[in-house]
Amino acid sequence: MNLENSDDGSSTAAARPPAAGVPRADQAETVARPPLLLPSDPEFQEIERTAREAEGIDRRTVLRLGALGMAVAAVAGTRAVTEPYLSARGWMSADGVFAAAASGISGAVYVEVFPTSPLILDPFTDPLPVPRAAAPATPGQLGGRPPGPGPGQQSSLDNERHQVWSSDLGLPDPIVYKFDLLVRGHAFTTSQVLPIDANGRPIASYDATGKTYPAGTKRTLPQSTIYGFNGTFPGPMINAEYGKPVLVRFENHLHENPLGLDRQDFGTKDLSFLTHLHNGHSAPESDGNPHYAMRYGPRHAGYLPGVHVDNLYLNHPAGGDDREKQSFLWFHDHRMDQTGSNVYKGMVGLYPIYDPKGGLDRGDERQGLRLPGVRTDHPDGTFDVEYDIPLAIADFRLDDGVTTHQDIHDAEGEFPDAKNPKAHPEWWGKTFYKHFPNHGFVGDVFTVNGTAFPVLEVKRRKYRLRFLDASVARVYDLKLMTSSQGPKTAVSLGFRGDELQGQWRIPDGQQCMQFTQIATDGGLLPFPIKRDNVELWPAKRREVVVDFTRYQDGSPTRKGDVVYLTNTMKMPDGRVWAAANRFSPDPRYKGPDDQDHHR
Repeated sequence: MNLENSDDGSSTAAARPPAAGVPRADQAETVARPPLLLPSDPEFQEIERTAREAEGIDRRTVLRLGALGMAVAAVAGTRAVTEPYLSARGWMSADGVFAAAASGISGAVYVEVFPTSPLILDPFTDPLPVPRAAAPATPGQLGGRPPGPGPGQQSSLDNERHQVWSSDLGLPDPIVYKFDLLVRGHAFTTSQVLPIDANGRPIASYDATGKTYPAGTKRTLPQSTIYGFNGTFPGPMINAEYGKPVLVRFENHLHENPLGLDRQDFGTKDLSFLTHLHNGHSAPESDGNPHYAMRYGPRHAGYLPGVHVDNLYLNHPAGGDDREKQSFLWFHDHRMDQTGSNVYKGMVGLYPIYDPKGGLDRGDERQGLRLPGVRTDHPDGTFDVEYDIPLAIADFRLDDGVTTHQDIHDAEGEFPDAKNPKAHPEWWGKTFYKHFPNHGFVGDVFTVNGTAFPVLEVKRRKYRLRFLDASVARVYDLKLMTSSQGPKTAVSLGFRGDELQGQWRIPDGQQCMQFTQIATDGGLLPFPIKRDNVELWPAKRREVVVDFTRYQDGSPTRKGDVVYLTNTMKMPDGRVWAAANRFSPDPRYKGPDDQDHHR
C-alpha cells in the first residue's frame, strides 16, 4: 500500500484510553500420484467395507481417503495393519478414529501441486478501494412483505419469527438494508501480467476459447467469477452504531447468471448461502449458525436460491454490558462444509460499529476518545467517516491452465461439470482453489479490499486503519516500511518456488513508523499500545492509528513520500509460518501489500 502526504499539516489528537474498562511442476516434469479411487471402484468398496467392519470409519471419511489417493489406506486393509501405522504417527485418536487422518496420511503419500500465479508487472498503480457506507433499502427494493416481528416474518419461508425484536429492548426500529447474493466478475488488477512457472520462467498461457499464447506474451487477466453481496468483493459496508439496530435482508440470486460466467469448481455446490455476522451478538435465527439452520428455518445447510432471510443485528452489547462493546465486525458466508470456499469466492462484507454513548467513539475526532475520523451524516440515517478505513487483506492464487484440478470434492461429485481431475486452460488467470489441501491453502497474490498492490494517497494527519484477515489460512505480520530502491520482483532477486509468494519484495525495506493499536476483536483496548508490527490471523481484526505527519525518528513526512504496508511473515503453506517476527524472522522476506503516498 502506498501513502502520500499532503501539505496541510492536519492531524488529530492522540487516542485516549476508554473510560471503562509446491512449487508447481514444470511443464516438462510430471508428479507421480497414487491413483484416484472412486466409489464405483472395487478397491474403494473394499476399503469402505473394511473401514465399516474393522474401524468404524464413516463413508465420508472413506471418500476423503479415496479422493486424496491415500495409498497407505488402500494397501492397509485391516485393523491389524492400519492401527499401528496410524498410531505410530499420531494420526489415531484415543477411541480408534482418525484424529487428523485426512491431513496426515495424505501429507505422507500425496504430492499436491498448485499453480504459480501470473506475475503482475505494474504494481502500485490501482487506487485502493475505500468503501463507503451502504444506503438503506427503499420499500420498492424490498418488495413483498416488509420485515417485522410477527410469525413468519423472519424469512420468505414463513416458518420463523425473530426471537427478540428491537422494541423488546426499548430500541428504535431497525435500519433496513437489502443485499443480494449475485454471480459477477471481479478484476484483481488492471496491470498486465506475465505468465511464469515455479522457477520464474515465462510459460504459455490460454484463454476461454482454447487459444494458446506463446511464452513471454504479456496478458490482461480475465475477471474471476465471484459470489458476492451485491456482486462485489468485498461486499457493501454497514457503518453501524450501538443502540441503533440494523436488519439486513439477504436474498439469494446465485441461480441467476445473467453474464453467462463460468462458475468454476468451487463455492457452494447447491447455490445456498448462510450469512454470519462474525462475533456479533445475534439471535440464532439471524446468526448464520449451520447447526441451527439444519434444524430450523431453512432446514438445510443454507438458504437456497430464490429465498430471502432477514438477519436482525440489534447492536446491543451482550447483557447490556458496555464492556462487551466491539468496534469492527464483518459478515461472511457460514454455510456448512463451504465456508472457506464461499469466503474465497467473495462472500465478504464489512461492519464497523461505533459507540455514540457519551460521544466515546462515534466517528468524530473532536469528541470522546478523539480517534481519527471526520463524520458526515446522511438524511437516510447512515453516515460516512473519512480517515477511518477498513482494510480487508486476502490472498489468492490464479490458474495457470496446466495444473490438474483434483481434490476431495471431485470424488464426491460435487462439481460434475468440471469433469475433474483435469487441467482447465479455459480458466487461465482466474481464481484457483482446493477444498481439502494436505497442507492448507494459501495464495501467492496478496490483495487489499479486493485489489492487488493498491495505492492509498494520504494526507499529513492521523488515520484509523481497521485490519481484517479475510484469507482462508494465511497469517500476516504487518509493518510500515520505506525503501530507497523500491519494489523488486521476487524472480529478479533469484527466488523460486514458494519464495515467489507475494511476487514483489523491498530488499532494502526499513521500518519507518509504528502502529498505535487501539482495538482487537473484542473492541477498544483499555489503553493504546505502541507496536512495531501487527500480527493478523484469519477472520481476526486489529485496529490501529497511524500518524502520517512524522516518522518514528521524529523527522517530518513530506509530499510524495512513499510508505509500504509490508507483510514480513513467510508462510509457504497453510499449516504454520516458516519465519515470523516472533520466531526467527527472515530478513529477506519483505512483501509490500499496499503502498501509501503522502500528498
